[in-house]
Amino acid sequence: MFRPTVARQACKALNHASRSAVLTATSRPAVTNSFRSISSTAPRAKNDEEDKIKNDPFLTATTKAPEGTLGETEGRFARTDESLQIEYPDDEHMPRSPVVQGRGGMHFKRTLAQFSLENKVTLVTGGARGLGLVMSQALVASGSDLAIVDLNKEEAEEQALKLVEQFRKENPGLEQMPNVTAHYADVANPDSVNAAIAEVISKHGRIDSLVTSAGFTENFDAISYPHDRIQKLWGVNVDGTYLFATGVAKHLMERKVPGSIVMIGSMSGAIVNVPQPQAPYNAAKAAVRHLAASLAVEWAGHDIRVNCISPGYMLTALTRKILDENPELRDKWISLIPAGKMGTPEDLMGAVTFLLSDAAKYITGADLRVDGGYTLT
Repeated sequence: MFRPTVARQACKALNHASRSAVLTATSRPAVTNSFRSISSTAPRAKNDEEDKIKNDPFLTATTKAPEGTLGETEGRFARTDESLQIEYPDDEHMPRSPVVQGRGGMHFKRTLAQFSLENKVTLVTGGARGLGLVMSQALVASGSDLAIVDLNKEEAEEQALKLVEQFRKENPGLEQMPNVTAHYADVANPDSVNAAIAEVISKHGRIDSLVTSAGFTENFDAISYPHDRIQKLWGVNVDGTYLFATGVAKHLMERKVPGSIVMIGSMSGAIVNVPQPQAPYNAAKAAVRHLAASLAVEWAGHDIRVNCISPGYMLTALTRKILDENPELRDKWISLIPAGKMGTPEDLMGAVTFLLSDAAKYITGADLRVDGGYTLT
């Protein structure tokens, strides 16, 4: 049995529905297969918005503008070019590096004695050419004896003789010449590295400092880069740095003496170069930079300092060869450097001497960028 209140509400709802049906039937004409019309207000608003964006030079440079609005301007200086491929040349086609002239002569300018490397023995990997050769010359000019370690021992021997000859020319009358030796090593092979370190110690009696300059870069887009070449690149840049650093550090610990290690990284360990694609190289140099920081902490208790130098674009003999073959790269590179120009290998001479010397004895784990400000922008 229904309650009166419920019954009244049901009747009221039924009457309301009936009135609505009648009203609808009498107030609207009958239409067969009718569709609700689509409003044209929204498209007009969309067109107005697009016109507003196109006429505003600032909005066209934002995410509100459709992709491609600005054509080639979009990301022009911040994207890699996958068509650009540069292979590291084999030894037969590798350009030779000249010894720097007029940089290591006798002088009488006042300078801190702490910058001297007198009575030190420094091992430089990759010291037969490029940045390694010029840094080697800086160390010899600063008083250090030198062991050049390179995959090409013949070239290393040739350059060792030239370094001593150049030192003699710049220091006439000086009787004691630096002891510069040449040694072979495949830096990615542990046995070869250990043999080279042992040979250096047998020739010089000890090793006080290390510069890991052996390394190379290639330019391939990541997908098409041959895997065997990636392994070789990482082997030289990362494994070689690690193996020599640990080998020399072990020698220093056994002698219970302080030492200094400088790893040659790259600005590519902190930024992504454009337009040339080189992801594996960038990753390798990032590893070198962080390896220097990690070992600096691990070996601080042994009084072994480990620092990193990260060069920018340097006009080496190899870089000149690359730019001769790809001339458009020069302007693209310097357009991204605040200093507006590339560096030369000589720009690293002071940096490596400083970090190895007692002038930097409270500096460890640092990354010294020598890049004309590239990584700042």
